[in-house]
Order: sequence, then C-alpha cells, then structure tokens
Amino acid sequence: MRVVIAEDSVLLREGLTRLLTDLGHDVVAGVGDAEALLKTVEELDAEQALPDVVVADVRMPPTHTDEGVRAAVRLRKDYPGIGVLVLSQYVEEQYATELLAGSSRGVGYLLKDRVAEVREFVDAVVRVAQGGTALDPEVVAQLLGRSRKQDALAGLTPREREVLGLMAEGRTNSAIARQLVVSDGAVEKHVSNIFLKLGLSPSDGDHRRVLAVLTYLNS
Repeated sequence: MRVVIAEDSVLLREGLTRLLTDLGHDVVAGVGDAEALLKTVEELDAEQALPDVVVADVRMPPTHTDEGVRAAVRLRKDYPGIGVLVLSQYVEEQYATELLAGSSRGVGYLLKDRVAEVREFVDAVVRVAQGGTALDPEVVAQLLGRSRKQDALAGLTPREREVLGLMAEGRTNSAIARQLVVSDGAVEKHVSNIFLKLGLSPSDGDHRRVLAVLTYLNS
C-alpha cells in the first residue's frame, strides 16, 4: 500500500510509519496538520502518485477540534478512490456519522487504543485501502445504541442486531461465525433476514452489506 499519515504527535506518527514500513508498505508522506495533509495529497495527485489510503487524526492543529475529520471528509469528496481511516481518542458520534455519510467505500474510524493491537490495526488499514470499511467496536456500539429507537431497525432480533454490529466492523460472515461461535450457515441466515427486514433486494448485490450498516449509522 501507499500510505499518507496525518498525526500531530510526532511519536505516534513515527511509530505508525515504522510499523507499516516494517510490514512492507510504503509511507509516502507524514504530516502534522490538516492543511499539510490536503496540500500533500494535491501534490501527489499532480504527480499522478495518489496514495491508496490516508490515516488521519480527528483532531489536529491549530485548534485541535475537528480539523482532521474535516480534511478527511473533503478528501473523500475530492478523491473518492483514496481510502480514509481516521483515528480518535474518543468516540465522537457527530464526526463518525459525517465521515460515513455519502459514499460507503474505503472508510474507517478507529480509536487510538486500537493501534496497540497491531494486527487488527494493519488489517483495518489494508481493508480501507481496498475499498472496505473498518469501524471500531466502540464506535459501532454507540451508534447502534443511538439507533435502537429508529423504526428502520425495529424488526431486527437481538441476534440480528449483534450480527449487524459485527458487519459494521467490516467482518466477513466467517469471522462473525467465529466470534459468535455459530456455523457459517447460521450467520448467512441472519444476514439474509437483515437484508429482508431492511428492504434490501438482491439487485443491490454486494453493496447490501454496506447499505445495511449505513441504514442504522445514518438513521
């Protein structure tokens, strides 16, 4: 992968760079603020050398409020082919839902604590770079909890909600089966029921998984 890292903490930025580089990925740039991130991507675009994924902190200078996520949202609009994975110290629902609005491909939101789990973090970066989704379980739990009152999900059983939450984390049916200690067939049945109850027809193809997740994230 070709990666750009935007993180104002030099220690964390260098740590992420070393981690990804040691695993064979190419960190083409590391910057400390949102303005530098946008400028770097523009320069790479001019060189026809866009990265596969950007890893960015939600809060960066100068105000340390929402500069990072604003830059991430802009990148998703201007460069839809680039995966965007944002890191945050806490679950911030407004930022998560804003990032997930619109196109559903190549997006992720992880808590910084997840970086310590090296394999999971790198898997998430790769998944986002390849056009998938990677949502922290804590983010999913809060957003799903908020949406429990929404009519769109009223017909789902507790188990179907659990499966939907794991789908939102970007897990495959096999991974969900291992997590819940059930058969692949049981998970496939739950997923089919979710699609049916949310009104997602087979004509929606593989995007039904993403549409199912966005139904409650954006509801």
